[in-house]
Amino acid sequence: MNEKYERRYVNLRILKSIQEYLKPGSDSKTALYPIKVPNDFLYQILKLEGPEKVDKLVHHIFTLGLNQWSEELFRNEFGTLEDLEEFIEMVKKRKKERR
Repeated sequence: MNEKYERRYVNLRILKSIQEYLKPGSDSKTALYPIKVPNDFLYQILKLEGPEKVDKLVHHIFTLGLNQWSEELFRNEFGTLEDLEEFIEMVKKRKKERR
């Protein structure tokens, strides 16, 4: 039970951090490299639109992938919104008990 709780708690924190990162105006400062995209794709966009457009496009591709991955993580770990809410209540209860 405790191992399952810990895994779910870590995944809840991951999902929360992704949610915060994806909010408009997020000031997240972490950058991860490399992100793999076809070379010619970036080169052609760079030639047509410039480096700023390439940067925005790579970030857009990353956020699309992050959304997809986090939705899969949610489905695998919690399944339903009700299950997530029950787990959050369990976390709150445990925190109160520790005080």
